[in-house]
Amino acid sequence: MRRPPLSLCCALLWLLSAALTPQAQASVKPLEAGWEYRWGDSPRLADGTPAWTRPGTDEAAWQPIAFPSNPPDRRDRQHVWFRVPLPDGAWRDPVVYIYSVDLIVEAYLDGERIYRHGTFDAEGKGRFAGWPWHMLELPEDFAGQALYFRIFSDYSDIGLWGEVKLMERAELLGYVIEHSAADLVISGVCLLLALLAGSFALIQANRHSFAATALFSLATGTMILAETQASQLLLAAPLLWDTLAAAGYFTLPIAIGLLLEHWFEDTRRQLIRRIWQLHLGYLVLAIGAASLGWINLSSTFPVFDALLVVNLTLLLAIIAPRLRQLDRGQKAILATYALFGLLLLGDMAVAHGLVPWTRVPVSAGALAFALAIVGISLADYARTQQALKRLNQRLEQEVAERTAQLQRLVKRLEVFSYTDTLTGLHNRRYFDELLEHDAAQAKRHGRALTLIMIDIDHFKHFNDDFGHEAGDTVLAGVASCLAQHFREADVVCRLGGEEFAVLLSDADADAARGRVDALMARLAGTVYHYREATLGPISVSCGIASYPFHADDPLALIGLADKALYAAKHGGRARSHVYA
Repeated sequence: MRRPPLSLCCALLWLLSAALTPQAQASVKPLEAGWEYRWGDSPRLADGTPAWTRPGTDEAAWQPIAFPSNPPDRRDRQHVWFRVPLPDGAWRDPVVYIYSVDLIVEAYLDGERIYRHGTFDAEGKGRFAGWPWHMLELPEDFAGQALYFRIFSDYSDIGLWGEVKLMERAELLGYVIEHSAADLVISGVCLLLALLAGSFALIQANRHSFAATALFSLATGTMILAETQASQLLLAAPLLWDTLAAAGYFTLPIAIGLLLEHWFEDTRRQLIRRIWQLHLGYLVLAIGAASLGWINLSSTFPVFDALLVVNLTLLLAIIAPRLRQLDRGQKAILATYALFGLLLLGDMAVAHGLVPWTRVPVSAGALAFALAIVGISLADYARTQQALKRLNQRLEQEVAERTAQLQRLVKRLEVFSYTDTLTGLHNRRYFDELLEHDAAQAKRHGRALTLIMIDIDHFKHFNDDFGHEAGDTVLAGVASCLAQHFREADVVCRLGGEEFAVLLSDADADAARGRVDALMARLAGTVYHYREATLGPISVSCGIASYPFHADDPLALIGLADKALYAAKHGGRARSHVYA
């Protein structure tokens, strides 16, 4: 069953715990291949299990699809099933991440329901429950099984939306925080602007400009905060967040109309007023009806989108003939509003599937427009310019501090992602990136590059005879010995399990073999202890390959050194072998 979403504090604690705990090496795997769908809802077996989750049940009805969203020939259908095979891999705490689903969903693995969003009634239908991101927990033996999705939607779209990825839970939480950082900062900026502008609206004689600024900033700040993925970590209430996002989104044209109507004194003023009053009526009716349960909140977005496109076009037609009469500040506001409007239209096109899915930086346009409004307001009220300047400086400082804090968090996550937590050495991810870099440098400058693959002999016996904690002691001890033995310029990495790699720049195979022989002698005289047991002596097998002596391409060293390692182990272990 679904685990309740974590709070932000719990998420940070989980990230720290995951970083300090040894885990299998894994990488993010988008689930892109093998998707299939079939229309309708599955009948139930005697035990209540959906029949379609059992392999071999009417297999011919399943049809391939590139991405599990909006299959062809929908007509008025509201039920659809999708399935995808799950790949192999070494995972510690695997989850499936889904950006969003239209509208409610159940997930099944091996005939058992492992996740549900929304409530299905006896007819397989249900009400809209929000558009959160989803995290599906997988068991350890998921590899090779098919993951099934049961979906109901009476919305214009049906199916999964955005991204579908297989990853570690800790990686997912880091991914969400990383992609929410900028929006959280911009939301904070907009909400602070709303507070400042609202305060000035209370003390100024001519209040309309500051009031419009406050309303726009409040609407954008609320919308961005509600739509950012990190909001789900703050409070696990997706329908509430979507209601707040809708309220902010529907308020935007009202705030724009309040600002623009005071720029004109002729009939244009009346037309602009009628536009924002129309949107005010829609805001009240849509949010009110959805809150009372008369309609689904999801159904209010397509109507508003169509209304917004029409009224944006109408506003452009109203303002264009008088564009030359506007001052620089007003033109700047219109320019940023045009940018913000284009970003909204782009996001709208993505939401309705008119263009491929991508993250549209709507928040950047909102921030630019909010700052432009502040600028024109400062120009209109010269008497308060100095006071607003000091407040704006304080705002910029707070933004910089928050950005720096978030950047530090991202850097910490990056450090964790490149470090093996058990041994303190660099991990496989770091090794792969470093090899690509050093290979390019070696080819460009004609330098030697040598790779040593090292494997602890009979490591399984330590785990079997003394337990995995004893094995960890051996791994940590050998890692420490490797780090001390090789040069500071050499890079030692743990590739996984009991296998290590050392990358030596400007060193040939003979030099590498000399260092390996010294290492073996050092290890032969080293004994490790675990509780009252003596572990050792330790021996290792090593494979050596060097560029350009053994390969024309430095990237081929992995395969060659691995073959040399195999030859060393096949030859009796406790020895090194140079590729030949």
